[in-house]
Amino acid sequence: MLTLAWPWLLLALPLPWLIRKRRKNNEEGRNLALRVPFYQQAARVLEGADASSSSAPSGRWSAILQVLAWTLLVVAVCRPQWQGEPIPMDYEARDLLLAVDISPSMQETDLQLKGNQATRLDVVKSVVTDFIQVRQGDRLGLILFGAQPYIQAPLTYDLVTVGELLNEATLGIAGNATAIGDAIGLGIKRLRERPADSRVLVLLTDGANTGGEVSPEQAAKLAADAGIKIYTVGVGADEIIRRGIFGYRKENPSADLDETLLQSIADETDGQYFRARNTGELELIYESINQLEPIKQQQRFFRPTTEWYWGPLLVALILLAFCWLVPALSGLSRRSASTQLEEAP
Repeated sequence: MLTLAWPWLLLALPLPWLIRKRRKNNEEGRNLALRVPFYQQAARVLEGADASSSSAPSGRWSAILQVLAWTLLVVAVCRPQWQGEPIPMDYEARDLLLAVDISPSMQETDLQLKGNQATRLDVVKSVVTDFIQVRQGDRLGLILFGAQPYIQAPLTYDLVTVGELLNEATLGIAGNATAIGDAIGLGIKRLRERPADSRVLVLLTDGANTGGEVSPEQAAKLAADAGIKIYTVGVGADEIIRRGIFGYRKENPSADLDETLLQSIADETDGQYFRARNTGELELIYESINQLEPIKQQQRFFRPTTEWYWGPLLVALILLAFCWLVPALSGLSRRSASTQLEEAP
């Protein structure tokens, strides 16, 4: 099927006619007082009847060829294309929904990022952004949760936008509690319509369930019934040294992390629980998740396209060359004939 990629450029077809008409009106306005009714007849007499009769047809043909050349140039600029029949293409990909805790506890600076102390959320942003960038061809979605969960990015192939939305996440904007059960419930709503082998939720948190309307255990059971596999990630260091009034002391900043709950959620849904005590472990966790088997998604169609702009462009160039060549040869022949007449005795 022959189509034009940019058909709106056909609007340029009357452009030479409009320019010529405007120029003609301007010239008539400037030379109105100098017009002579018999100017054309006088010009023919001065130039000679033979020259007049021979140039009129050639001028007419030249104008026709120029119009054709301009039309073909405009068609070439519109990029004519020949599109073949659609070819179905199966491709391998994954559907992953990421649920990230942004409660105030994620502000704890017990991890390191590039050799410097950083908050848990900053480390998560860095590691998960790298994880997102290598998922080309997959569909990713993003849930941010605190006291309430919300969809920051639906499942999409636009991984750049998903990464940007994650980096724009701010601590505490979803409330001060941690509603793990509600986050899983929102993930179930988004994944239950997906193919059975692609219902995967990766949930990352640093605490325990302290809010929400649905208990994590009940949400995990609903996820299992819907065929959704949940990978849980507990983030936070086990030990950190802080300076106090009486010197340094050791603390466990992850004392509130409910590992038993996260393990039970993963077991209930045939997933896996991961523990990230530092940035390196968190990176290894997402590398492990990257090893999930790809699933076959819905078919995409590829339509082979061949560019044909060169055809009208080539013909237009030939016509323009012909328009220039014929008058040049005609003028040369007239000058040659005139010279021979002058040299004749």
